[in-house]
Amino acid sequence: MARFFALGLIALPIIEIAIFIKVGQTIGLLPTLALVIGAAILGGLLLRQQGVSVLTQLRSNVNSGRLPGRTIADAMMLGLAALFLVLPGFLSDIVALALLLPPVRSWIYAALASRVSVVETASYRHRSENIDPRLQDGTIDLDDDDYRPR
Repeated sequence: MARFFALGLIALPIIEIAIFIKVGQTIGLLPTLALVIGAAILGGLLLRQQGVSVLTQLRSNVNSGRLPGRTIADAMMLGLAALFLVLPGFLSDIVALALLLPPVRSWIYAALASRVSVVETASYRHRSENIDPRLQDGTIDLDDDDYRPR
């Protein structure tokens, strides 16, 4: 797996440069630069809109007590899209713009979720249970009613 990652890090800039050259030969230098800048601007606007939407979903999931797994996955994919938008190049921009589309993120999440099992555990203790014996002598425990900020 590490070999494929290293190979990808070496191959990505080479592929991006080759695509730049081909697009530049086909449509010219200024339109090529305009496409790269336009994709970054469009991606930034889409990232902002989708990011606010994901944060709203995350807040509602936490407030309702549901596991925010899907929302966290969306946030991570949006972060990856932002990283790809920062990288100059057409291939990275295409991947980033694809990650900004909710159906693509849903498809990736479904593919990843089928390989993961989530176990939800919760443990609750009352204050009287399992008190450390070292804390019983000389420890002053204040309740919320006993404490006032200055």
